[in-house]
Amino acid sequence: MADHVQSLAQLEILCKQLYETTDTTTRLQAEKALVEFTNSPDCLSKCQLLLESGSSSYSQLLAATCLSKLVSRTSNPLPLEQRIDIRNYVLNYLATRPKLAAFVTQALIQLYARITKLGWFDCQKEDYIFRNVIVDVTRFLQDSVEHCIIGVTILSQLTNEINQADSTHPLTKHRKIASSFRDSSLFDIFTLSCNLLKQASGKNLNLNDESQHGLLMQLLKLAHNCLNFDFIGTSTDESSDDLCTVQIPTSWRSAFLDSSTLQLFFDLYHSIPPSLSPLVLSCLVQIASVRRSLFNNAERAKFLSHLVDGVKRILENPQSLSDPNNYHEFCRLLARLKSNYQLGELVKVENYPEVIRLIANFTVTSLQHWEFAPNSVHYLLSLWQRLAASVPYVKATEPHMLETYTPEVTKAYITSRLESVHIILRDGLEDPLDDAGLVQQQLDQLSTIGRCEYEKTCALLVQLFDQSAQSYQELLQSTNSSTMDIAVQEGRLTWLVYIIGAVIGGRVSFASTDEQDAMDGELVCRVLQLMNLTDSRLAQAGNEKLELAMLSFFEQFRKIYIGDQVQKSSKLYRRLSEVLGLNDETMVLSVFIGKIITNLKYWGQCEPITSKTLHSVRKLVKLSAVQFMLNNHTSEHFSFLGVNNQANLSDMRCRTTFYTALGRLLMVDLGEDEDQFEQFMLPLTAAFEAIAQMFSTNTFNEQEAKRTLVGLVRDLRGIAFAFNAKTSFMMLFDWIYPSYMPILQRAIELWYHVPACTTPVLKLMAELVHNRSQRLQFDVSSPNGILLFRETSKMITTYGNRILTLGEVPKDQVYALKLKGISICFSMLKAVLSGNYVNFGVFRLYGDDALDNALQTFIKLLLSIPHSDLLDYPKLSQSYYSLLEVLTQDHMNFIASLEPHVVMYILSSISEGLTALDTMVCTGCCSSLDHIVTYLFKQLSRSTKKRAAPMAQESDRFLHIMQQHPEMIQQYFADLRNSIVNSQPPEKQQAMHLCFENLMEGIERNLLTKNRDRFTQNLSVFRREVNDSMKNSTYGVNSNDMMS
Repeated sequence: MADHVQSLAQLEILCKQLYETTDTTTRLQAEKALVEFTNSPDCLSKCQLLLESGSSSYSQLLAATCLSKLVSRTSNPLPLEQRIDIRNYVLNYLATRPKLAAFVTQALIQLYARITKLGWFDCQKEDYIFRNVIVDVTRFLQDSVEHCIIGVTILSQLTNEINQADSTHPLTKHRKIASSFRDSSLFDIFTLSCNLLKQASGKNLNLNDESQHGLLMQLLKLAHNCLNFDFIGTSTDESSDDLCTVQIPTSWRSAFLDSSTLQLFFDLYHSIPPSLSPLVLSCLVQIASVRRSLFNNAERAKFLSHLVDGVKRILENPQSLSDPNNYHEFCRLLARLKSNYQLGELVKVENYPEVIRLIANFTVTSLQHWEFAPNSVHYLLSLWQRLAASVPYVKATEPHMLETYTPEVTKAYITSRLESVHIILRDGLEDPLDDAGLVQQQLDQLSTIGRCEYEKTCALLVQLFDQSAQSYQELLQSTNSSTMDIAVQEGRLTWLVYIIGAVIGGRVSFASTDEQDAMDGELVCRVLQLMNLTDSRLAQAGNEKLELAMLSFFEQFRKIYIGDQVQKSSKLYRRLSEVLGLNDETMVLSVFIGKIITNLKYWGQCEPITSKTLHSVRKLVKLSAVQFMLNNHTSEHFSFLGVNNQANLSDMRCRTTFYTALGRLLMVDLGEDEDQFEQFMLPLTAAFEAIAQMFSTNTFNEQEAKRTLVGLVRDLRGIAFAFNAKTSFMMLFDWIYPSYMPILQRAIELWYHVPACTTPVLKLMAELVHNRSQRLQFDVSSPNGILLFRETSKMITTYGNRILTLGEVPKDQVYALKLKGISICFSMLKAVLSGNYVNFGVFRLYGDDALDNALQTFIKLLLSIPHSDLLDYPKLSQSYYSLLEVLTQDHMNFIASLEPHVVMYILSSISEGLTALDTMVCTGCCSSLDHIVTYLFKQLSRSTKKRAAPMAQESDRFLHIMQQHPEMIQQYFADLRNSIVNSQPPEKQQAMHLCFENLMEGIERNLLTKNRDRFTQNLSVFRREVNDSMKNSTYGVNSNDMMS
């Protein structure tokens, strides 16, 4: 293909085809040709030709991106002189062509930033040649507005590039470059951005002029990138936004002690249009988050005073806050006031009373406009949550006035949510209750806010609840009430039940009084009375969201009022006793379990309710209702256990949870009572018999058989998971083996290509062979361990041989159709090999091929998986590498007997796994390598002894592989040592050579534990000495890639 892209014209055509054509085939062909071009040896010269002579912007973009790839590659990097030439060429190109297409300019600036970052430690004649960034851009800043924009964008992009770690280079190298850039250049760049902003704000810029508007935007982005720099290498992300402290270096103190810096951004906010002001507020958010230790107490108070004054000025002139981006950033700014400063400091600010009033009014107004920027409300609630939580600890004499304003915020939140229900239903809007994560987050915040002045919160909730409950009851009793009116009241009650659960859960944050417990009792009584009402109607109709709110309420109540730490004389229980006759937690638990049974009966087809209900089964063992569940776990009582509905096979996951809960409840009093166990298993026995009956006929309803089987094996896996004791697990084992194991094997034979069927069966088998808590302990006269392994081997072999007949599977389906099942097989084999209940030596001794079949199937499955897939899919990685660790530990004779290409595949997978991010994979690889090398060392040691017994043929084969590839064990260490020593500057080579000499000091040629420990100690010292040696190094960064 290289012949077809020789000329410039052809490259131009290919670029147009890649970026402009709508024909997919043409675009793919162009992409393929251009990929070959980027990999061609003369790519560099042709890129320059494209930049010089190319007539289209697309060809310039191609050249810039190709050059970025060339300078970024870690293998065969470009020489220093060539990179300097490219850097200088790019700067000249940008200077002489200020009006390039925006995406071309951006790509060229990205190229400059990449070269600068990767060459940050490169020297030429004792000068760090790539560090003169401010000098590089000065000529741009002294020219036209277009040039200024390019210069500022270069600094902004460079700051951003150096702040971003990339996966192709070691993190340690990234931190080293970022730290050096921070110490040598970042403050100068920030100061430059502030000075340019001051000049711009003093010049009365015409922001309707596109270029002047663009310059101001780039200046603000530059300032924001400087303030957003990861100063200490914590790699913060947006998820930790409300906890963020900006770790400004001490050398920057002068900029923040000078109030003009803060004032500059507040002035800019008021003088520029809403299209730019969100960037100003983003900068203010970062400035407000400067670490506390940058100031002494007096300086901090002064800084906070200026900050609060600026906030007050924005609140007094709120016109720009109608822009959603401005509003969002301002909410973030308010949240930072409390996350970085204490309430005791805020109350001492001169204008605090006025500011807290303005913030409260702003919050109330924001909450009332619930449909506007809902994601921003999080920050406002975060502010009030932190303020309310601080009230018990504030020592300042000045009034904090939160007792006045916090109830207003609580009331605004509650009433606005209730008022939203009618509008959402009327207009068909998106319901906030559908976003469970957002609702839970807001309720967590409200739980603290509502507990401040709790009497007012409770009075409001009681009043609103009584109003809605009464209206709801009247509507249900009326014959002509509309479904809309009922839905509105149900929506209001849903919010109230969620909020009552939240404020009860908030009790944990405050020292509670008897009076407050009595108030909780009032609220709980109302929710339980509502529950009785809604449950009585479930046969006709139910409301899913209201049921989920009830479950949320139960969970909060359980955390606070059920447990050994709760006083039995709590006034809450007194109130429950007076109103509902519930005297203690056991009676309340009976209500809960009754609700669980009701939910499972009526809501079986609703996965969210079923799932949450099943997770509520705790501390319920002795209740009479539990016995009902243990004796009646059939589809007649729990509809989700039925098989004749139309749901997907994969929608039965909650059955495993259900039977895990039942299994744990059964185990409490089961002991050795086999009759009770048999009674419990009757529904499952009937299901197995039904499947056996189907399989015995040639014509059966396949869908029904699949549904029955999948439901059954999910149920059994739940029971097997719960049965951790030997006695109960042996009952289960004797029940399933040998009677029902052939049915599982038959299912794998029939439906190996249907993951929805095979995955549950394989997972059940993996659970059955897992010796959790030593539950698989067979009597010395029992062959069951060997028989269980035979069944395991048969299932792995059956599934493995059949799944390999699938042929080519599309990449997007390969995990679901093939790799997931293989991963479970690996886990199953690992569990049975490491279970310590099978003596694997007997298989070969008695000519049984079960072990050999399982291991050979493992090899076939392994070779069908590309190396990249082994690490791309985390579950597959973990199951493969943990299995490999067991095989190399206990079955090295098998590994040694494998064909050379198989051994090389396994060793390559270990090599790649050593660099994996998953520590479990990495550790497994280290152990596997240790076992292999230990085996090899012992075999080589024996082969040198004269009286050694003749080695088995397979061991000879393994040694033969090692001799074919001596780099694996011979000379490799010496070559590595010489390579690293020679890569050092001449003055450091002797010290590095000494580090390697010390590494092997005192190490003997044996594998005794004492010798291994000594080497480990030497290695720790070696690592420390090498790092110390390289810390002050001034040589190019390429030479220390190895140690990074």
